[in-house]
Amino acid sequence: MKTADLRAKSYDELKDQLLDLRKESFNLRFQASSGQLENTARKRQVRRDVARIETIMGERAKAAS
Repeated sequence: MKTADLRAKSYDELKDQLLDLRKESFNLRFQASSGQLENTARKRQVRRDVARIETIMGERAKAAS
């Protein structure tokens, strides 16, 4: 996901997307531990997307205060 796309979203949209990505990350961890995970690169991609969203949300919170 591109940073510019994330910056265009509202706080609530970011929060919902963050929740979805964390659920996906949870499922990917279970698939990896049981040997069912086919696309191992997806774990890294999800982890970085979570970090991007958290960074943008932190920047907005810092700018608001």
